[in-house]
Amino acid sequence: MTYASTPPPPAEAHPARRHLAALIIGCLLILPGLGLLLGGAGVAGTYAFGRDDSGFLSMTVPTLRTPTAAITVEDIVVEAAPDVPAWVLDRLDLDLRVTARSMTPGAELFIGVAPADALTAYLDGVAHDQVIGISEPRSGVSRAAVLRRTPGEATVAAPTTETFWATSATGTGEQQLTWAVTGGSWAAVLMNADGSPGVDVSSTIGVRAGFLLPLALLLMGLGLILTGIAVALIIRGASGEQTRGPQPPSAAVSTMPTVPPDGSAVGAVGAGTAPSEAWQPHARAVSPVALNARIDEPLSRWLWLVKWFLAIPHFIVLGFLWIAFFVVSVVAFFAILFTGTYPRGLFDFNLGVLRWSWRVSYYCSNGGIGTDRYPPFSLEVEPDYPARLDIAYPEHLSRGLVLIKWWLLAIPHYLIVGLLVGGGGWAWDFSQGEGSQVQSYGWSVLGLLVLVAGLSLLFSGRYPRALFDLVIGLNRWVYRVVAYATLMTDVYPPFQLDEGGAEVPLPPPGPPVPPVSPDLAEPPQVTDTRTDSLT
Repeated sequence: MTYASTPPPPAEAHPARRHLAALIIGCLLILPGLGLLLGGAGVAGTYAFGRDDSGFLSMTVPTLRTPTAAITVEDIVVEAAPDVPAWVLDRLDLDLRVTARSMTPGAELFIGVAPADALTAYLDGVAHDQVIGISEPRSGVSRAAVLRRTPGEATVAAPTTETFWATSATGTGEQQLTWAVTGGSWAAVLMNADGSPGVDVSSTIGVRAGFLLPLALLLMGLGLILTGIAVALIIRGASGEQTRGPQPPSAAVSTMPTVPPDGSAVGAVGAGTAPSEAWQPHARAVSPVALNARIDEPLSRWLWLVKWFLAIPHFIVLGFLWIAFFVVSVVAFFAILFTGTYPRGLFDFNLGVLRWSWRVSYYCSNGGIGTDRYPPFSLEVEPDYPARLDIAYPEHLSRGLVLIKWWLLAIPHYLIVGLLVGGGGWAWDFSQGEGSQVQSYGWSVLGLLVLVAGLSLLFSGRYPRALFDLVIGLNRWVYRVVAYATLMTDVYPPFQLDEGGAEVPLPPPGPPVPPVSPDLAEPPQVTDTRTDSLT
């Protein structure tokens, strides 16, 4: 009886470089890819549903009112540089429509579009207002036009007598002006037809853009391509990253012939081949981070509702501890960069902060609400507490990795951890005068799972064990990433969900196996010297 034996692949702290590069590039590409895809869909939706019967996208402008002779809008729609060919704007097929009505009964209104320098010369020395923006609506206050006044004479010559207008409209009642946009610097003006002061109008501005549909298709096409490439790279990177430990003895493949019940030989089954890995149990990942927890039964049905309040003293202390954690991590960064080691005292302090945080999190928040025992105020190991965390101290750390692992290499995990413990989505917010910012919103995955566990406790008095295993597995993933990103280990966090409350150690490695010569058609055979025989 013989057994085919193959040496187990060695465990690696980091995935192969090509797989890690594919993973990082894929994660970097997927955000702009999805952005282009969603942006193209938004433009397409606007083109399909936002236009009126004439194809214009219209916006109502707040009432424009001034005691001066004119209201101007400088640099309308586009300001092309002198070296930009005129055909560029012609290809955009862009039209501007201004509709206005004087709020003064019987007043004759003038609307005109002219070269900006000609209009400036016309109003030189004349008091007028320029529209520089539209204020954002606030509580109890509607949108309003923001005007900037230029002092000067009260009246000006009637605009109808001038010849520099590219297009104009004048008369009583509602007036409408349509202009095909061309290259250059242009301005629009609203005035009384006789040039007298006191302009009071309501207006709307519309834009018809023939390029919207091609733009939408282009954005969606680029978005699909980038997203497809990103997904392929992520799958490639993640599938090639698995860290394999030693194979258990059951993984050996027997070449013993199979004897059917009728005694006829059918030959060797599996000789020289391995069973499909898709059906084999996945071993625990190799990680220096050991996170353990147990359900401290019995649990109160309702106490989880107020634990966050009871833990306020911990939150205050942890706020200061995490400031110190950040400072210590910066010091450790330079220590690793110059010496290749993480000072043991600094390491123990940061590990203590993580232990404290894990105990508090397990008590009252995303950690799992799996105990009613109040967390101790301690940085030390608390072996009797049902939530424990330990990180193996590294004797040596890479001086090169410390420069990139906490930001570049960890990007794929940051995206995942952001979903697990951060907001359920992201939004781009822009406020006039305050800049733009990215805001998160919604529930986190862990928050939702813990809420389900709490509701189960409230109504049934029990914590679903499968849900507990999932919550602890997700927290284990998070703390592995935290340890890696804060320079406490060089072992890359595995893309693997190790569920369950307790870490399961890997079996010890087997005896060394001689290397297989590539010239051999079959792997070396190991003779079984056992004295048992087949019956």
